[in-house]
Amino acid sequence: MSEISRRNFLYQAGLLASASLISLDGFSKVPKLQLAYSGITWGGKDLDAMKDIASLGFKGVQLRANSYDTYKTKVSELKDQIMANGLALPMFSSGNVEIDPAKEQSTIDYHVAHASFVKALGGTSIQLTNSLRKNGVPPTTEQLKRLTFVMNEIGKQTADLGIQSTYHNHMNQFGETPEEVDAIVQDMNPKYLRLLLDVAHYHQGGGNPAKAVLDYKDIIEALHIKDVQAPLPEKPDDKKAYKFVELGQGNVDLKGVFDNLQKINFKKWAIVELDGVPVKTRTPKESGEISKAFLRDKIGFKFAV
Repeated sequence: MSEISRRNFLYQAGLLASASLISLDGFSKVPKLQLAYSGITWGGKDLDAMKDIASLGFKGVQLRANSYDTYKTKVSELKDQIMANGLALPMFSSGNVEIDPAKEQSTIDYHVAHASFVKALGGTSIQLTNSLRKNGVPPTTEQLKRLTFVMNEIGKQTADLGIQSTYHNHMNQFGETPEEVDAIVQDMNPKYLRLLLDVAHYHQGGGNPAKAVLDYKDIIEALHIKDVQAPLPEKPDDKKAYKFVELGQGNVDLKGVFDNLQKINFKKWAIVELDGVPVKTRTPKESGEISKAFLRDKIGFKFAV
């Protein structure tokens, strides 16, 4: 081999080695978590949602309380459909929590009924929200404590069924701002209640979701991976206007979120959620394909289909 050929060979070999190292390094930074997709985008058409979600390559589905109303007397039928699509049920939207003492027992009973339903379906967790914020008035410290108390009590009873209760932070609810979320988290009993961190709601409420992943690493049970656009192009002067969009189409630092999930070695479920298709000519599945492409091309997740 001539000296020039030898140098060229070594140069090419060096390039291949460097490329290999880059590829391995990039792969190592992909969180080893499990990806699911919420059925909310399909507007209650759960069978269509599960079929589309499975075809996109996600491994789990989040169902909502409407499925309880439809299938509570025919649980095996829904469970068969979940299994037929090869999906897990890592989260179930259980709905609102009331803080009025007169409604406490009925609120607990309502969520425990959902937990029993989820248990029968082979699921693991329920999501708790609230509709307590009125006319934008922030909650008092006492109201936040009362909310967390009731959620802890719900969690005690769902734990007896083997179902984890989680609190979902949300705009226009108690828990809109990072300060409110923190007050709730500090009063959580982690034995019974854990955090479902919605990164888009947290961002829109004024927080840094990537930082929240680190701050709450010991109490995060699952995440809603979601994006939000604000301000809106059609309303540039309206600082309160926002719209949930497919992953990568909004303002949330999703890469920072996933980088920090990798740092804390998070291995549980991250659930992609989109309340409704932002462009009305798209189907829910087409929106799912956009989010999947972001997860694949920008974050590095691998999908079997």
